[in-house]
Amino acid sequence: MSVIKKLAILSTAFGLFAATAGTASAQKKYDPGASDTEIKVGNIMPYSGPASAYGVIGRTEAAYFKKINDAGGINGRKINFVSYDDAYSPPKAVEQARKLVESDEVLLIFNSLGTPSNTAIQKYMNSKKVPQLFVATGATKWNDPQNFPWTMGWQPSYQSETQIYAKYILKNHPDAKIAVLFQNDDYGKDYLKGLRDGLGSKAASMIVMEESYETSEPSIDSHLVKLKATGADIFINITTPKFAAQAIKKNAEIGWKPLHFLNNVSASVGSVLKPAGFENAQDIISAAYLKDASDKQWDNDPGMKEFYAFMAKDFPEGDKLDGGTVVGYGVAQTLVQVLKQCGDNLTRENVMKQAASLKDFRTEVLLPGIKINTGPNDFAPISSLQLMKFKGDKWELFGDVISADVGG
Repeated sequence: MSVIKKLAILSTAFGLFAATAGTASAQKKYDPGASDTEIKVGNIMPYSGPASAYGVIGRTEAAYFKKINDAGGINGRKINFVSYDDAYSPPKAVEQARKLVESDEVLLIFNSLGTPSNTAIQKYMNSKKVPQLFVATGATKWNDPQNFPWTMGWQPSYQSETQIYAKYILKNHPDAKIAVLFQNDDYGKDYLKGLRDGLGSKAASMIVMEESYETSEPSIDSHLVKLKATGADIFINITTPKFAAQAIKKNAEIGWKPLHFLNNVSASVGSVLKPAGFENAQDIISAAYLKDASDKQWDNDPGMKEFYAFMAKDFPEGDKLDGGTVVGYGVAQTLVQVLKQCGDNLTRENVMKQAASLKDFRTEVLLPGIKINTGPNDFAPISSLQLMKFKGDKWELFGDVISADVGG
């Protein structure tokens, strides 16, 4: 065989090899934070400060991702979970988001907590085109894919929740006088708007006082005294865990016994109702979308058995009665599903595309009948809730699962 012919054959073989290699490498697409071996996920939590009770969510997520890594990771890649404290302070959240994106170079920021903190970083995240995924807040504005295509919520919207309370009040207590305590920020105001919208034309006559408090206040006792003085027979409690426990205790102290509605974000048996005293929390009404680990009815539920096993083996220092552990577990499972769907295309754009392509997905800590669905124009993964009443030492569900989609 001539030298020229040999060279031609080698050249053809090399060309085929190059083409094959090119195809193989083309199948893998990475943005900063992703590689053949890892997926770097950023997170911001209030591990300190007035909302530190929520820090358990981040710790649960870290334990769940470690469990996933120990089992081989996702498509062979380990999750590198980088979580920082912002003390529930928006300026600190901005600082931590910049650090995660520009210094740590994470692929996405996942389940950062708090309406004020997420509001503070939303424009930055969208300008950088970095996913701000499954934020840990139910503000309605996270469902706005037209204006903020890189931001997505997870839990039901606050407005949906208070609209469900309003429906219940109008049906069962149409002549009630309502007193509201709310946190003076976007989180509190979003809940309040849902209540007003739900009551409609009757809002003006039924709501006798809207009292706000600041997270910097050590105690909200004086606000409760003011609210009691209105003679209201329904109390809508829009507070984060520390203040929710204070309100339940103070109401018992001053002998105010209105029908008490407590927002879902503070319905944790372990971190709110137990410290406040079960005897003081009887008959409080709230709404749920997740199973309650303190409820014996789930003891033989296959999904909750997996959760209990995770808590025992992978997060033994965590409190399974703290609603935050169920939240952290459920939302972490949802992210794992999205990353699985991404396959080898780990670009930020594909992360958002897959997050917006969830169809009837269930993490088994969701209540029966509740599923996660998203689409290009639907960034509200969970939009159903069920009412519940506190009896003895646990929540008892009642009524049907109610869907209440509210757009951004």
